[in-house]
Amino acid sequence: MTPPPAYATVEEIHAHFVEQLNSALRLTGMFGGEPALRALVEHLLFVEREPEAWEELRGRWEKEGAWSPLGVTGAFHTLIPDRSYQCGSASVYAEFARRRGWLVPDRTLTSEEYAVLAGRVGQWAEEDRTWPDITAEFGAPSVLFGGSNPRYGKTLGYLCADLTQPMILFDLWNDGASADAGREQPSLLAVRRSDEPFRRSFRFTPEGRRRRPAADVC
Repeated sequence: MTPPPAYATVEEIHAHFVEQLNSALRLTGMFGGEPALRALVEHLLFVEREPEAWEELRGRWEKEGAWSPLGVTGAFHTLIPDRSYQCGSASVYAEFARRRGWLVPDRTLTSEEYAVLAGRVGQWAEEDRTWPDITAEFGAPSVLFGGSNPRYGKTLGYLCADLTQPMILFDLWNDGASADAGREQPSLLAVRRSDEPFRRSFRFTPEGRRRRPAADVC
C-alpha cells in the first residue's frame, strides 16, 4: 500500500510564498509582471486567513490613484515614460508586504541614516541625478526593484526598522536596453514617500518633469 504523501506544513507553505514574493518584487518581469505579485499576495492572505484584505488594499489604491484598469503598472503611465514600469509597481506592493511582515530587505538603515536621507532628499533631488549619484550619497538601497543592468529602469527603496517611517523610493529610467539606445546610467525621475497618496507623492527632478508623458487614458 502506497503511504500517503507528506504534504508541506502551513508554515512551510507560508515561508515558500514569502520567499517567492521577495524574489518577484526584485525581478518582477522574470516572474510574469504584476499579475505574479498580485497572485502571491492573494496566496499569502489566504494562508493568513485574511483574503478580504486584498479588496481593501485595492480599494485604497484606487482611491489614491495607484490603481487603474491595468493595475498599479497602469497608474504610472502618465508619470514615468516607461509604459511597463514594473519596478515602480513592485515598490507599491512592497510597502504593503512590509506592513504585513513579508518584505525581507537587503539592508536596513539606522535611525540616523534614515533621518539624514529623509531630511535631505527633497532639496537634493531638485537637480538631475543618476543611479551612482544616489548610492554615493545614501548608500546601497534596502531593496533594489529591477535588475542590476543599468540599461533598464529600476526603483531603489530605502527603509529603517521603524514601521512608522515610510519607505523612501527613487524611480529611475533608461531609454533602452541596447548600448546604442540606452544611456550609460539610468536617470532619476522622481522621489516618493510611501506614506503619501500615490499621485501626490511624486517629487520630480528636472529630468522627470521633462520626460513625464502627456496625460492619457489607461
